[in-house]
Amino acid sequence: MNTSTSTPERVSTPATRFVLAAAQYPVSAPRDWHEVEQQLSQWCAEAAAHEAKLLLFPEYASMSLAALFAAEVQADLHAQIHAMQALRERYVDLHRALARQHHAYIVAGSFPWQLTDGSFRNRAWLCAPDGRADFQDKRVMTRFEREQWHIAGGDALKVFDTALGCLAIDICYDIEFPLLARAQAEAGAKLILSPSCTDTLGGYHRVRVGAQARALENQCYTVQAPLVGEAPWSPAIDINVGAAGVFGPPDRAFPDDGVVALGTLNSAQWIYAEIDTARVHAVRTQGQVFNHRHWSDQFDGGIATALPMIERVVL
Repeated sequence: MNTSTSTPERVSTPATRFVLAAAQYPVSAPRDWHEVEQQLSQWCAEAAAHEAKLLLFPEYASMSLAALFAAEVQADLHAQIHAMQALRERYVDLHRALARQHHAYIVAGSFPWQLTDGSFRNRAWLCAPDGRADFQDKRVMTRFEREQWHIAGGDALKVFDTALGCLAIDICYDIEFPLLARAQAEAGAKLILSPSCTDTLGGYHRVRVGAQARALENQCYTVQAPLVGEAPWSPAIDINVGAAGVFGPPDRAFPDDGVVALGTLNSAQWIYAEIDTARVHAVRTQGQVFNHRHWSDQFDGGIATALPMIERVVL
């Protein structure tokens, strides 16, 4: 597994306590770029008014940009993401500008990013207050992405050293795979962000259960931020279901159910939570259990063949 470390901003002593905002961001059909800027600016201003220093937008929040193209492009899964490449630098630059304006870190809604070989990745950009940006590509693709959309999985798995501490991004389905988050936790991540996009309650709960399991296993914070609402004009984001959530291990210094904050299902809203990474250190060193420390114990020994337990009946 390839784990690289990215540093969007020079870090001295990271803050241990800050406000995080996770978006239940609504799909829309902007008529022009001005509406795109206006909506994102309003959302970021609202989070900044709550003193949020880290803003997380959902997976494929960028797909509303396809509404800017002709109807025949909107209706075509492949034509829309090819057309969107003309907007991608502008899209990232907008988030970089908003990060500078509000002196906050912003994870932009993930974008179907075309590489030089013509293939696509599901890419989430982390924009820092100093204007720098780096990205995490989704690693494990869903059936829809593989079989219908032909978006491929990325290569490098990263952690980001920031003024808020070490964090990581596992896009939607990725959070359902424990070894990804484990590699990031071992590389120093105390906060794992999971932007998501799901079209059923079952899909939403799969991601949520994954996020809560990763928080338990690694004794860290995890955050889910879903796309919500309907866009009948789009074959990619026509139905979107979910609620934002911030989770931790059900142990000392965290809620008994591990739910730090939870939004209202399918409502367009921010949810806010105070993140205190000192609690992660505390629970890893003084918790009732040591899931993080005892991870390797599960690999001790092997699989032994048990005695047959089938009742033998003589007829």
